[in-house]
Amino acid sequence: MNGNMSERLFAVGDIHGCSDPLIELIEQKIKLRKGDRLVLLGDYVDRGKNSKEVVDYILDLKQKGFGVIPLIGNHEAMLLDSLDNEQLQNNWFLNGGYETLYSFGVESVKELDNKYLTFFKSLPFYYIQDQFIFVHAGLNDEIADPLTDNFQMIWSRRESYTNTFFKGKIIIHGHTPVPLSVCHESLRSHNRVINIDTGCVYDEWGGYGHLTALELFSRELFSV
Repeated sequence: MNGNMSERLFAVGDIHGCSDPLIELIEQKIKLRKGDRLVLLGDYVDRGKNSKEVVDYILDLKQKGFGVIPLIGNHEAMLLDSLDNEQLQNNWFLNGGYETLYSFGVESVKELDNKYLTFFKSLPFYYIQDQFIFVHAGLNDEIADPLTDNFQMIWSRRESYTNTFFKGKIIIHGHTPVPLSVCHESLRSHNRVINIDTGCVYDEWGGYGHLTALELFSRELFSV
């Protein structure tokens, strides 16, 4: 349990340019306080229309002194990869990169303001607090120290782990959209791997279209 009962520990799933749901979730649903920790699980950009607004909001929260810990997702990684490699840029475009460039009002990722590139390059691959491991996607179950495999942390998908490294740990991740009902079932079943990507950008899919936050100590779900 956390040492400071007044501190809350939140995780938020993939945002994908959904700035309005993000602001509503943070300000109306969880009502973020300065003493809270807010772990964002990556994928702030692509697919949705308002990638710039999402990143600006995260930067603003950090500047105001809120305890925001944004992790890297595979979409931020694809954006960074496309800086140096035109072939990889096409892969990024196929995965929503055009929407991101349009949101930032640029024609190339190289035209992004340096503060945004600095933000993307500074994002860590994981965060650990108490028994909780936060990561965008999953972890390598086959190696002694899973925290050394960055590729798996943004691309892999696992529903369970057998590595002794994970003994007593609970893994919170996004990356693969699931219906909101699956999140509720994970908590009811006391799963040790909890996916909170509820497909915010896929509101035309039945059961999806939510942006979800989980408060870890109370195990309460909030969604927009």
